[in-house]
Amino acid sequence: MRYGDSELPLELAKIRDEIQGYAKEFGLDCFETIFEMVDHDQINSLAALGGFPVRYPHWRFGMDYDQLSKGYTWGLQKIYEMVINTDPSYAYLMKSNSLVDQKTVMAHVYGHVDFFKNNHWFSKTNRKMLDSMANHAVKIREFMDQHGQDKVEDFIDRCLAIEDLIDPYLPFVPQKKRPGGEDEAKQPQEPGRLKVFQPYMESFINPPEFLAEQRKRMEEDSKKAKKIPAEPQKDILAFLLNYAPLEQWQHEVLAIVRDEAYYFAPQWQTKILNEGWASYWHSKIMTHRALKDSELIDYADQHAGTMATQPGRVNPYKVGIELLRDIEDRWDKGRFGKDWDECDDMVLKAKWDKKAGLGRQKIFEVRRVCNDVTFLDEYLTEDFVERQKLYTYNFNRRTNQYEIAERDFKKVKEKLLFQLTNRGQPYIYVTDGNFQNKGELLLLHKHQGLDLDVRWSKETMRSLWEIWQRPVNVETEVDGQKKLFSYANGEFVEKFV
Repeated sequence: MRYGDSELPLELAKIRDEIQGYAKEFGLDCFETIFEMVDHDQINSLAALGGFPVRYPHWRFGMDYDQLSKGYTWGLQKIYEMVINTDPSYAYLMKSNSLVDQKTVMAHVYGHVDFFKNNHWFSKTNRKMLDSMANHAVKIREFMDQHGQDKVEDFIDRCLAIEDLIDPYLPFVPQKKRPGGEDEAKQPQEPGRLKVFQPYMESFINPPEFLAEQRKRMEEDSKKAKKIPAEPQKDILAFLLNYAPLEQWQHEVLAIVRDEAYYFAPQWQTKILNEGWASYWHSKIMTHRALKDSELIDYADQHAGTMATQPGRVNPYKVGIELLRDIEDRWDKGRFGKDWDECDDMVLKAKWDKKAGLGRQKIFEVRRVCNDVTFLDEYLTEDFVERQKLYTYNFNRRTNQYEIAERDFKKVKEKLLFQLTNRGQPYIYVTDGNFQNKGELLLLHKHQGLDLDVRWSKETMRSLWEIWQRPVNVETEVDGQKKLFSYANGEFVEKFV
């Protein structure tokens, strides 16, 4: 499947081979990477479609394309490159880029592809998603032909409104083994009874009160197992697929939305580390190998634009690359471990250099195992926050300027992690598919210090109601008091519980 020109001009093909050689020299391990040339209109279209040349038809993609096109026309933004997580990986180059930009972009792409291939959080993704996306598009177009475009698109709207109600950690949870398959003769005859090898030990090993307690526990477990779901479930889309009264085509559409949501989940889980890793390597490759003297100013200008940071915003490129460089420097100098942590001499710490030389090895380890939350939680330091001025900011309307609101390291780190954990979205679990024995849906909001936004809650519950076709309830907290939100037939009700 091709979208742009797959045959690179001879000069760019030579640059690609050169950059690929440097990437291998530095130890990057990439999938085969196919570069295609596109113009600004094509790359805006690809960006609107999530990087894939073929997606199912929906107005959201058109809206995103219109926004990107206007941003390019008015000079507000420009997409230099795009790469997708598949095997082989496909990357798109802008035809209008200068040669130095193309070099930088190729080096950046190889950093991304190495990350896709080797980072743990991408290990469960579908590497043939290009084909899957095309199949999804064919299916949904068939449903539109059969049931009408408006009907299918309206249902897609409902599915996309709840697409983030998944559990991004679910692919890494070991599947529970189903009961059965064991030799029944080897199992205790009575529930809870322990195996006895000598008859005279029966009264000691299985006293009546013990057996009664075991029977009671197993009866409670049996009742609990009949509850749907037996335990609170974060993957609400999976629950709806199993229990919502959906038509066959609706079931398949919801399954498609869920499948694509899980594919994209690792990208928002690793945005800072992924962009930081790619930026680290494009900087390393360009400044140590590929850059010519005549290209230095153009490269510096382009790189500086990518790393620019505004008050109150986190630039993932800047934070990622600087934290990786900080880790490399600390592990090269041995600034880690018990001795370093317990040292109180600031002069000694300033001169600390054990010549450990473990920096490169360490950042490859970080690339392999971390996502953004573990990356910042483990390696963000107070000194780094001070140097990078990663403070929290508020906008002062009186002075019309951003002002530092918080410098305390623990509070700054806590806010960063809060924004990154679960994508900054509330934790919602489905707890009962037969609430009050009326077939209603009960969800639980795990309160993390911030109340639910009522406006967004209404829209989300409306979408859930249209899929579940029965009233939807959310148990939450507002100002420290438990509340129950309920939605049915366009009516939203709040009450204290």
